[in-house]
Amino acid sequence: MSGGVDSSVAAALLKRDGHEVIGCFMRLGSPGEELETPIEGSQCRFGSAAKIGHQGCCSINDAADARLVAAKLDVPFYVVNFRNDFGRIISYFEEEYHAGRTPNPCVRCNDWLKFGKLRQYAEQLGCAAVATGHYARVEHSAYGARIRRGLDVAKDQSYVLFGIGREALSKMMLPIGEMEKPAVREVARELGLPVFDKPDSQEICFVPDDYAAFLERRAPTRFSEGAIEDESGHELGRHEGHQHFTVGQRKGLRVSASIPLYVIRKDTARNTVVVGPRESLDVHGVEAAEVVWYGAVDGAIDDTNDATSDATIVCTAQVRSHGRAIPARATITSRDGVRILSVAFDNAEPGVAPGQAVVCYDQEERILGGGWISETRGATTIPA
Repeated sequence: MSGGVDSSVAAALLKRDGHEVIGCFMRLGSPGEELETPIEGSQCRFGSAAKIGHQGCCSINDAADARLVAAKLDVPFYVVNFRNDFGRIISYFEEEYHAGRTPNPCVRCNDWLKFGKLRQYAEQLGCAAVATGHYARVEHSAYGARIRRGLDVAKDQSYVLFGIGREALSKMMLPIGEMEKPAVREVARELGLPVFDKPDSQEICFVPDDYAAFLERRAPTRFSEGAIEDESGHELGRHEGHQHFTVGQRKGLRVSASIPLYVIRKDTARNTVVVGPRESLDVHGVEAAEVVWYGAVDGAIDDTNDATSDATIVCTAQVRSHGRAIPARATITSRDGVRILSVAFDNAEPGVAPGQAVVCYDQEERILGGGWISETRGATTIPA
């Protein structure tokens, strides 16, 4: 229970359906909070926390909202303190940016915390499942449990759940996956939940302002001046740290040109930022590692995470949390003992960067699997 309307309604629906519900709030910290001081009224502490932005999803004020909702629903309320564990996510975010990649901490939070550490904690409490307020669905079939897109297409969050794995998926409940956001708010209003009109939290909870400013405050010595170059290697200008730029960025380049320029890639070894025209952003395929694969319903690709297959499956791919579905073809192979997911897009997708996740879906909008992009390919490097 994050203190927002989605998780509050999820808890209410579970209680209505006869489940024994325990509300759990992941305490990550907030500005001005003494992290070592227990929140008044909390029933337990587990692990430790980290500072996040004032608009984050797990601030001290959110804990108070979650407690009010738990009291309204008459369910036990626990506060779990995840400082050290959340620090792992912040470190991942920092190191990915310093390495020139584009991270997605929300996916990692689900993998490592909500359906990782929190699931372990739930097992200590004797719980049968972990439920959240994500806009996605769990679908069961002869091939096991699968994640499916939420009914509310605009709010769908299935993408950020791809990496949790089969074990966590078998003990996962998503009560609002069959609902649209207005209906969720209406249920909260009808039940008298005090968060029925609470605004949604921001995307990255621990970055209260600009991500580059956040990184520079924490590690100023890792920022250094370098060149902004065109694709031929000609210097067009200077930058104060490649971390200030992301692939696909157009504004704030501070270089003069007769055509609009975009960040095409970053070379961290040379500390350079490469810019080019819009068409140079086009990506026709990706390779991804850290593959989590649930398999095709028809068995076109083996559904175990230990197997590889030369079979190619037609699918759609998504490369951003709220990105479009891209018609594609996926293949899993092995390279030096490491599983590699190769995804070829039917049509070019602009601005795809290493570090992002690629998630593949079948025709019924169920997740086949995904991985973390290690390489992007232009038109000339994709086989016919």
